[in-house]
Amino acid sequence: MAYASLGDFIKRLDKAGELRRIKTPVSPVLEITEIADRVMKMPEGGPALLFENVKGSKFPLAINLMGSRKRMSWALGVEDLEEIAAEISALTKLPSDVPSTFMGKLALLPQLSVLGKISPKMVTSAPCQEVVKLGDEANLDDLPILTCWPDDGGPYITLPLVFTKDEGTGKRNVGMYRIQKQGPHETGMHWQRHKVGSRHFANFEAKGRDIPVAIVLGGDPALTYAATAPLPDEIDEMVFAGFIRKKPVELVKCKTIDMEVPADAEFVIEGVVPAGVRRREGPFGDHTGYYSLADDYPILKVTAITHRRNAVYPCTIVGPPPMEDKYIGLATERLFLPLARLFVPEMIDYHLPAEGAFHNLALVRIKKRYPGHAFKVMHALWGLGQMMFTKCIVVFDEDVDVQNPAEAVWRAFANVDPERDIAFVKGPIDVLDHASPMMAFGSKMGVDATRKWPDEGFTREWPDVLTMPTEIKQKVDSIWKDLGIK
Repeated sequence: MAYASLGDFIKRLDKAGELRRIKTPVSPVLEITEIADRVMKMPEGGPALLFENVKGSKFPLAINLMGSRKRMSWALGVEDLEEIAAEISALTKLPSDVPSTFMGKLALLPQLSVLGKISPKMVTSAPCQEVVKLGDEANLDDLPILTCWPDDGGPYITLPLVFTKDEGTGKRNVGMYRIQKQGPHETGMHWQRHKVGSRHFANFEAKGRDIPVAIVLGGDPALTYAATAPLPDEIDEMVFAGFIRKKPVELVKCKTIDMEVPADAEFVIEGVVPAGVRRREGPFGDHTGYYSLADDYPILKVTAITHRRNAVYPCTIVGPPPMEDKYIGLATERLFLPLARLFVPEMIDYHLPAEGAFHNLALVRIKKRYPGHAFKVMHALWGLGQMMFTKCIVVFDEDVDVQNPAEAVWRAFANVDPERDIAFVKGPIDVLDHASPMMAFGSKMGVDATRKWPDEGFTREWPDVLTMPTEIKQKVDSIWKDLGIK
């Protein structure tokens, strides 16, 4: 199911009783964060919120639209995320004539651009350009940009789709990077060094050229999700969005830069990032639950702002979990399991708990087949795209439900001998990690929480997990109502 606009999705949530309209005047400085934080920590993520009277702006503000498993699934046009995971799994099945080797599987990735059979198409007019403001009239002060936490370096655009192109090939990238408002016509660009947007800028800057950038807000929620997805470089985010929504994404040319953006967006901020210019950006209250530290980053000079006549400003907040990003992360976990299993086929399931800030902890369930298998799996995962940032990987046997962190913690601490079962490695880590001795480089830990075999040097008897016989369970099930226990 494709949504014609963000408003279309909001209408669905409203009709289903999943939206709360807030008419009370509320400030975008800290107050909306405090309200949204309380809501996001309600059972099942709380309702979506539409603030209709944001102080200092004429635009309504939507937040927590994807803040539950149900709404995250609806955002991607399905009743449950596993429907899309099943489609991706079917796409990744190796044909009989492709060797089941690493290189054979790697050769399959371009085939996933069947994802690419739903390629974007160009249009000449678009709702996102119903209102066009150029030059000094393109004023960021018009938008209800949130100041989320008390020590933030300024207001932040928190749900942006950042469009750039490669300097040589012209290949598009769409990423999600926080955007700090640094004046009415300038922003910071938090391009982390491992991200594609940073690479695009570096290529332009190496030739002394400014890079054109478009910041898109809203549109079909599938577009927003696609900007967060850890896709292989071969797959265009707008192609992936087309695959999810079963309909090509319509793109329109920007007014002042060489860039194409989704026609159904709410807002588009056009601009250029000048070569050789850096400015202090941050701190920012991040998804780790801590402030990420200030550092020098490029800036964007705004050249135009276009938007719908009745635009809604979409945003989110991050901070101590759980937050809305719990469910965005859950979508990535479920949708990308089939792709991860291309390279780690013994992996049955994995879970990235929100409490681990997604990249700090991965719980992995495998079919163990040989001594040291758990260590092979953790090293394979560290070599897999953005999994390189995972600070701790814990590997379990196939009978452990890794979707239940309480069970995983019980099993891990019962099964692990720290000296024998913990491995430390060094490598790249997320730039937001404040504990590492150096920025973007530090150590990671792997934990083998599987049952130990004699071939691994374990000579003692390994005990069984306590379980009740099936017939006793069935007997108690049959008399449960008569027991009067509620």
